[in-house]
Amino acid sequence: MDEHAHGETGSHDGQADGVVAVTAHGRQHEGHAEHTASGTAHAHDHGDHGGHGGAGDHAGHAGHAGHGGHAGHGGHGDHAAMFRDKFWLSLVLAVPVVAASHMVGDLLGYHVPSWADWIAPVLGTVVYLYGGWPFLSGAVSELRGRQPGMMTLVALAITVAFVASGLTTLGVGGLDLDFWWELALLVVIMLLGHWLEMRALGQASGALAALAELLPDVAELVGDDGEVRSIPLAELRAGDVVLVRSGGRVPADGGIVDGSAELDESMVTGESRAVRRAPGDRVVAGTVATDSAIRVRITAVGEDTTLAGIQRLVADAQNSRSRAQALADRAAAWLFWFALGAGVITFAVWMAVGTATTAVERTVTVLVIACPHALGLAIPLVIAISTAVSAKAGILVKDRLALERMRTVDAVLFDKTGTLTKGRPTVTDVAAVDGADESLVLALGAAAERDSEHPLAKAIVATATARGAVPTATDFRSLTGRGVRATVDGSEIAVGGPALLREFGVEPPEALARHTDTWAGRGAAVLHVLRDGAVLGALALADEIRPESRQAVDQLHAEGIRVVMITGDARNVAEAVAADLGVDEVFAEVLPADKDSAVAELQRRGHRVAMVGDGVNDAPALARADVGIAIGAGTDVAIESAGVVLASDDPRGVLAARRLSTASYRKMWQNLTWATGYNVLSVPLAAGVLAPIGFVLPPAAGAVAMSLSTVVVALNAQLLRRVDLRQPRG
Repeated sequence: MDEHAHGETGSHDGQADGVVAVTAHGRQHEGHAEHTASGTAHAHDHGDHGGHGGAGDHAGHAGHAGHGGHAGHGGHGDHAAMFRDKFWLSLVLAVPVVAASHMVGDLLGYHVPSWADWIAPVLGTVVYLYGGWPFLSGAVSELRGRQPGMMTLVALAITVAFVASGLTTLGVGGLDLDFWWELALLVVIMLLGHWLEMRALGQASGALAALAELLPDVAELVGDDGEVRSIPLAELRAGDVVLVRSGGRVPADGGIVDGSAELDESMVTGESRAVRRAPGDRVVAGTVATDSAIRVRITAVGEDTTLAGIQRLVADAQNSRSRAQALADRAAAWLFWFALGAGVITFAVWMAVGTATTAVERTVTVLVIACPHALGLAIPLVIAISTAVSAKAGILVKDRLALERMRTVDAVLFDKTGTLTKGRPTVTDVAAVDGADESLVLALGAAAERDSEHPLAKAIVATATARGAVPTATDFRSLTGRGVRATVDGSEIAVGGPALLREFGVEPPEALARHTDTWAGRGAAVLHVLRDGAVLGALALADEIRPESRQAVDQLHAEGIRVVMITGDARNVAEAVAADLGVDEVFAEVLPADKDSAVAELQRRGHRVAMVGDGVNDAPALARADVGIAIGAGTDVAIESAGVVLASDDPRGVLAARRLSTASYRKMWQNLTWATGYNVLSVPLAAGVLAPIGFVLPPAAGAVAMSLSTVVVALNAQLLRRVDLRQPRG
């Protein structure tokens, strides 16, 4: 190893701050479950999760018999099926109940025979017990938890209607409260609303199921004898070599050992274009080899894979609470007491001014229409859908509060190395002395450097190989602190920096020196190529700026956001990159331990700061920022400190996160406003304040209105799926 072979040139651009550039595709360590799992040491347990799409125990849904207590997000599909079955059977039973109603018969002009008088009580009781069971058992759960909410209101409404109708049928108390047909329709409508709700939540929470489905059922294991056999995914172990055929999915994280292919990584990174992967490159479980077969040595399986970590991040995000959710919870809890109080007042007033029948009917209507169903759904559905949308776009939300704050950010602080740049050197310029050819300078330099392990040497070899053939070199020698020597086609070729020139006692020609001075002025590392002791030319190497970085900076400026860059590199290097990108401000020569001070400085000026970084030394700054964003799936500590993780290494993801923040926050408040406003306006109508002018709202109509309110909230949340988070191509 010749780590110091290049001496003064060794600390090339991007190395001063010690950042280890680790992208989503090129992690430099194995077994990375922890950092992809956002610092959690265990897979998230959903078993106690009662609510919608991971919103926690919000009022009104904490104890759903059909909602709460389900194990994991897969439960939404089961509950949707349960509500669907109960809805259809209850609807079939409700038809004869309605048809046997004397009121309906009189309305439609037909006579109900006396023998049919028991149809409504018998079938109505079945509907109440069978169709109403989720609400009755849910009410018990809510009352046991001392959190009465929506299920308690629904159970109270249908129970009052059932008891009143039953007493009337039995002739007890001289009541005339025949609500059987309204009771049946009320249960049917409530079941329909819950079925649609569960189906919507199941679709929204399908992000986890979709991620799980990315993995194949079996892997093709390559044995020591070269034979390929299929094994269940559970039997795969780290160190195994598997064959991934064209069109097949990578079964677990690993590195390519043979073959190359265009890999579709969109399901993990949100990047729509396939990416070429070759031997030595890392590949991620769930990605697809689109054009040819590859052999992959497995480095992580099961819960240790990137995909499993992303699943945990999505689950944690769907279960994390937001300020808007806390507000909705409090509103739903208060709404129960508001509805109960309104029901009591309604009953008392109508008993005083009307009949017992009217009093019970009005009370039932108030209890039904005041159900905080839409309010209970307002935030959880937005959270579930936004998390699913963001996961598809490669934005992994670890902290919902961080995502909410993202919309208020007015300054974005980018770490330079590995974030705005690729974090590895590349040849940016080649110059030759008069009479020499630039391609020859590059080829000879690469030939001499081929056996070197230095990052600059690897960059030279990679560039030369991409442009053409590289001659064979012999007698390679590493000159510690100066450069390298080798024999190429009978000539001695030396490559190095200023120390090498001093050793040979040569100076570059003036024309070449003008080039190298310009390169050095913008922070590039300069290496000279000598043939038989004479300067043949020079190479400039610098940390390559990501092509997406310019678009990211331009788009942030278009949204009125200040863009700041921070780096441990020399000021001339930092300012050259900043000038190229159009960055507003630069913090240069910053020690790793002082990066969070730059964040604090921007905050003291009144900015709300998002810090974007990928390295261990970015962690304090990520934690101090209003929003910490780890890019390229970063490192363990960066993930743990960040609130938002970008699965790809594209800095334009910051814009996508901001768009998502703005859109989801807007949907939350639209839903809250609608759901709360609906209840405030509808309860007085249900209580009969317009009865003096002839307007009376029947209980069944109240149930329809309540269900329509829920539908409006659900449809509004679904519009989040239309938010364009895709990154424009430059």
